[in-house]
Amino acid sequence: MSNVVNIKIKNNKKRGNNVDLNQIRTDIDSVDKQIVALFQRRMELAGKVAESKRESGKAIYDRQRELEKLEKLGALADSDFNRHSIEELFLQIMSISRRYQYNILGDREQTFTKEYTQVETLNITPDTRVVYQGVPGAFSEQAMLQFFGTQVHSSNVEKFEDIVEVIEQGKADYGVLPIENSSAGFVSGIYHLIQAHDVSIVGGVSLEVSQALLGVKGAKLSDIQTVYSHPQALMQTKPYLEEHGWKQISLANTAVSAQKIKQDGDKTQAAVASLRAAELYDLEVLQPNINTLKNNTTRFVVIAKDKIYTKDADSISISFSLPHESGSLYNSLGHFIFNGLNMTSIESEPLPERQWEYRFFITFDGNLGDASVQNALTGIRSESTDFKLLGNYCIHTTEK
Repeated sequence: MSNVVNIKIKNNKKRGNNVDLNQIRTDIDSVDKQIVALFQRRMELAGKVAESKRESGKAIYDRQRELEKLEKLGALADSDFNRHSIEELFLQIMSISRRYQYNILGDREQTFTKEYTQVETLNITPDTRVVYQGVPGAFSEQAMLQFFGTQVHSSNVEKFEDIVEVIEQGKADYGVLPIENSSAGFVSGIYHLIQAHDVSIVGGVSLEVSQALLGVKGAKLSDIQTVYSHPQALMQTKPYLEEHGWKQISLANTAVSAQKIKQDGDKTQAAVASLRAAELYDLEVLQPNINTLKNNTTRFVVIAKDKIYTKDADSISISFSLPHESGSLYNSLGHFIFNGLNMTSIESEPLPERQWEYRFFITFDGNLGDASVQNALTGIRSESTDFKLLGNYCIHTTEK
């Protein structure tokens, strides 16, 4: 392919006072064809750069060089509008070039496959120790039973923070945490806990959640004045509760709420919790299934200290931070598109120590053994800060 492409545009002929639109469109088509040819030539050169960096071991992403290049290219423009446009155009071209180079070089250091070990299945025996948040009757306990069965040693703690600390300290093998509800969204702070501690997501379970209104024995709907539950459960049943005008008070857990009204023995109090909690604490089911959405589902993740992933793992969660610059998130997400990967969720949190900067939590389909996944992760890790692979796992779907 020639190194130089000559751009030729015919003079626009006029018909009376009108510009010949067909001729303009023909000229645009000609320019576009030549732009494609030049772009392909540029990608050939980017490939040669990648080969050179393979030999030298240099990093693909050179932020300072790219900023200098954007400034020089923008200076060639004949107007402010064109300068901004040229900078935006070449920002994307250079981003595409990097993705192409990552594809050529792959994960040269084998970072992810060295850090994480593939296993056939999780090691679960009668001696396995599993911890969940809340008290017996909590949905976290139900998720734990669905995933591990009844033969493991289970224990419960008061707060979500306690789970990650117990796992990090080696006092339990696995922990169960709610991550997302189909009607109320992400459970606040869970991704942050996993990111901030030396733990990894190794599995998960999707649990159909049916919220019920529970009262003490002998209570009636007309007696209720105050309802207790976890904030997520209150959100999931908000229309029903507000319709009755009851006061709503948040507690740490749905089952804790059931436990409280049992202990208080007050007919004016009710709890939003599971039918299992009603059985465990001998409570009256005043109204079953009061969810706003009848197919209410909560996803729970299973965390461990070991960095492992099962052979059938098909979900990957990562976290990373980006500078407060135009196009930074767009360019990072481009790695998923370029590698044909499906992103399933994204959440963000502000970084208190860095004004207007954010940490992103992204989950997408894939397995660490796939080259496309390794390419995408390598690119995002290289172009972001505070990158962490939170885990590669499989979410099992069960019925309540």
